[in-house]
Amino acid sequence: MRVIVSKDYDEMSRKAADLVISLMKDKPQIKFGLATGSTPEGLYKNLIEANKEGEIGFKYASSVNLDEYVGIDKENDQSYQYFMNDRLFNHVDIDKSKTHLPFAPEADEKYAKEYDQLLDEFGPRDIQVLGIGPNGHLAFNEPDQKLNQRTSIIKLTDETIKANSRFFDSEDDVPKYAVSMGMSDAFNAKTLVVMASGKNKHDAVKRLLEEDKIYPEFPASFLHLHPNVYLFVDEEAYNG
Repeated sequence: MRVIVSKDYDEMSRKAADLVISLMKDKPQIKFGLATGSTPEGLYKNLIEANKEGEIGFKYASSVNLDEYVGIDKENDQSYQYFMNDRLFNHVDIDKSKTHLPFAPEADEKYAKEYDQLLDEFGPRDIQVLGIGPNGHLAFNEPDQKLNQRTSIIKLTDETIKANSRFFDSEDDVPKYAVSMGMSDAFNAKTLVVMASGKNKHDAVKRLLEEDKIYPEFPASFLHLHPNVYLFVDEEAYNG
């Protein structure tokens, strides 16, 4: 694991973008694994700017996303589909038919199996963008005694619901379930670009870097098993 510490969020986002841009230049038909949330927004802004300046192109790129809320309409402004369109896809020259997110109108595992089939057809990604939750969760793989290998319908923890409530009118409006890639699928990429920003991520980052154990109660610990991980953090996440 290579750890890149930046002074602030903007610098962290630029450094992560520099890595992604270099990989895109090497392979125009790049396969992305993408993430939502506030952490990768700066990365996406930098990629949009590089695309508009002609430095990179998305014409031959394709993507899959980690997760989506269950029972939320794709047009809802809190859906991850809306987020990806608004923060990236609408602003670059990507073919939206080559972008994929899981979709589950209800908490039924059949929708998870449908996404597994899509992932199998998509194949390994060149880059997977990941954030780390304050409790060490990756995608919606929450701390537990067992972790899912493949896509599953997941009941969100109270902590995650509370963390996500800032995006909704109230905590009651936050969906209680999500459909999420499992650990095996989330790691099925040549390069993992992991990002963590802010003091609320310090405990998770400190635990990831200092502990030498791997266990499902701290899903981020499994990052140590991947052979090519870049961890981008700002000083607040690194030093607290």
